Amino acid sequence: MKIIEGGVCAIDNILAGGHKKGKYGLGIIYTGKSTAATVFTSNKIKAEPLKLTMKNLEDGRISAIIANSGNANCFTGPKGMEDAQRMAKLAADGLSIPENGVAVASTGVIGRKMPMNIIETLTQKVLKNLENSPRGSRKFAEAIMTTDTFPKEFAVEFELDDGNTARIGGVAKGSGMIAPNMATMLSFITTDVKASPSQLKEALKKAVDESFNMLIIDGDESTNDMVILAATGKSGKIDDNFQEALNLVCRELAKMIAKDGEGATKYMEVEVLNAKSKKDARKAAKTVASSPLVKTALFGADPNWGRIIAAIGYSGAMIKEENVSIILESENRNIELIKEGKIIASENSKELKIAADIMREDEIKIIIDLGIGKEKAKAYGCDLTYDYVKINAEYTT
Repeated sequence: MKIIEGGVCAIDNILAGGHKKGKYGLGIIYTGKSTAATVFTSNKIKAEPLKLTMKNLEDGRISAIIANSGNANCFTGPKGMEDAQRMAKLAADGLSIPENGVAVASTGVIGRKMPMNIIETLTQKVLKNLENSPRGSRKFAEAIMTTDTFPKEFAVEFELDDGNTARIGGVAKGSGMIAPNMATMLSFITTDVKASPSQLKEALKKAVDESFNMLIIDGDESTNDMVILAATGKSGKIDDNFQEALNLVCRELAKMIAKDGEGATKYMEVEVLNAKSKKDARKAAKTVASSPLVKTALFGADPNWGRIIAAIGYSGAMIKEENVSIILESENRNIELIKEGKIIASENSKELKIAADIMREDEIKIIIDLGIGKEKAKAYGCDLTYDYVKINAEYTT
């Protein structure tokens, strides 16, 4: 498997572009006649564009995606649905495709009317500048950013079992309002494999469960989350190699979102090993990664491993205190804090001092061995900082 450039435009015949005007941005991806799979937020309050996309992509077919930033078009009632439909029609008319083949996505402030005059102007501008190039994908990724500090793209090339070379490319946005069951997060992924909508759906669910659904910034679940996977069918048949590649693309995009958490200064990865069940492994990993006390300790470089132990204890995962081990790790070193229930990093010990040094690093991994089974899972997150509070205290003002 090879990492390549191009994001969603790493796939032949996929066109993309975007434009930003002040706080508002708009991007379009043209997929042609493709099969599609989707995953949406489980929030019971769903934005109007998300409702429309659920309906338009119900048959597993897609031709284009239009997405805007700066306004969520959520809790906006019939007028919000009219605006979402208007966005779909603008894209459909400009690309000469059926309106019901267009996915619509929005991100931004909830409960405000869409500035359709700005949206229409941006749409016309973007339609004139779609291209199959790394620049096209980058412009799309930049257009859908809100509090993100950098665009998020990833693409790979790999071999299928039938001998064909295939590609997967994706873009994502997300920085805050990020919780398991997706986040204030949009991700659009393209590939050239041949696959039915049901095959794509199965593959996407597996990939999302190991990546975006293991991503925690602040524990708030958005109303607008969606992941869309579009397949042009120009290469070989879907297989296990495709699943491995899709898992990697989703995982890397999720990591980028974690590293770009609102106000974040540190990236955190929590790996749980030897859990009784996969469910338990995920529970423990997500609980530790989402703990405000663990996240603030990370920010303050405080090696307070008691907060990790406490989070494991209330995670709901099956544990035996005498079996638990915890290791803290950075790029160049690691230290065992707890070994099979016994404290190694005690007060004033050299191990605790090493742990404090590791906590000062930019990327930190917490490894938890529950010692009662064979299942494992990873969760992705970041620290909780003063800037997170400031960003979200002033979000609409």
